[in-house]
Amino acid sequence: MASSRKSQPSPKFGQRIAVALSGGLDSVVLLDTVCKSALANKYPSEIWAFHIHHGLQKAADEWFVFCEKLAKKYEIHFDFRLLHLSDDVKQGNLEARARTARYEALAELCADHGVQDLLLAHHQNDQAETVLLQLLRGSGVAGLSGMSEARELKQGDTAITLWRPLIQQSKTELEAYAKTNKLKWVEDPSNQNTQYRRNAIRKDIIPRLEKIQPDAIASLARSAKVLAQSQTLLDRLAKQDGKSIIGKAGLKVPPLIILAENDLPAANNVVRYWLKTHELAMPSQERLAAWWKDLASAKKDAQLEWLHDERKIRLWRGLLQLTDEQVGEWVFKKVNAKSKEPGLPAQWVKEAQKNGQIEVRPRVGAEKIQIKPNSPRKSLKNLFQEGDIPPWQRRAPLLFIRQELIAVAGVGVSYPQLVHSGPRVLPEWCQAGFEV
Repeated sequence: MASSRKSQPSPKFGQRIAVALSGGLDSVVLLDTVCKSALANKYPSEIWAFHIHHGLQKAADEWFVFCEKLAKKYEIHFDFRLLHLSDDVKQGNLEARARTARYEALAELCADHGVQDLLLAHHQNDQAETVLLQLLRGSGVAGLSGMSEARELKQGDTAITLWRPLIQQSKTELEAYAKTNKLKWVEDPSNQNTQYRRNAIRKDIIPRLEKIQPDAIASLARSAKVLAQSQTLLDRLAKQDGKSIIGKAGLKVPPLIILAENDLPAANNVVRYWLKTHELAMPSQERLAAWWKDLASAKKDAQLEWLHDERKIRLWRGLLQLTDEQVGEWVFKKVNAKSKEPGLPAQWVKEAQKNGQIEVRPRVGAEKIQIKPNSPRKSLKNLFQEGDIPPWQRRAPLLFIRQELIAVAGVGVSYPQLVHSGPRVLPEWCQAGFEV
């Protein structure tokens, strides 16, 4: 975009697009090119700038003000999110935590404003640095593929496409564009801190590589693109090998172990593909080996739990599942008046809401509920067993209205309170967060 020499056909965007604006040179160049393209009718007229205030630098407030003023200058919409990150080493890698929180915040902003296309300012140098970082981590093909030019991100029911239109352009080209167009930007002093591995690669390693080979950055980025094509073939193979293994609920362990016994690389590829579909990091060879050892020694009804990329993977009844804490909220969805589906009387629920008589309580034991007609009230323990619900999901949030147990997440709604006519609603437990 910033350089016509490497310009590619513009992707088709929706009616609203957004630029992730940090205030640094890269994002300022991206914003300038997007706004100029919009004037030439190449982009939609509604453009947003989203800024993430990390609060980790003294100048963060100044960067926020700079970005807000820049959005006003270009006459586009602006919004931001303030993150609360601690630099406590006990909480793990600060860079990784900040990156995860940043993507979550950007996804929330997109969902709030109906934006389906989010543009990021990663460029060719960023891609080269990523390849070298992944090499140092001992990553496989997936990691060495680097950052994709486009990928999908989900926020609730909303699908968001992340675009990197500058990924084929070098930092030098962006600097030249900024100078020619007399752009102003802010400098983040933390980018000079070589205690961070990416900065050390940028400041120390890449300049030495360029002395050996002047086009080192372009070559590394080109390798990433070739490896991405190889990964596409590996994904296709994983789908074929995993037809009887990969299910909606998780990985079926018995056929997975049979595949591992006959072809361990193929089984590893299936596991990696499954993790990739859930936007999780690729495991190291050591971690995969430890998982296979655990599975080989596990008895038929054994329960295992692994922590990977801040998510829990659990084995239960021959199935590997990704699990999360039960964080979310109860929402009341309207039942279509013409539908035969029963629901709670809408007015009854409305009055209870108005009087503060709706509560969400944790399970404490001995709770009972009737979820079917002509059947007795049963304990939640029995209902969980009948529903074959995994143990970690039995800490389900309970919905009480006027001191009565009305609904249990994953189990059902109290039948005596249901009606089949008139305005009615159904309580539904909605998990918080978004899929990556």
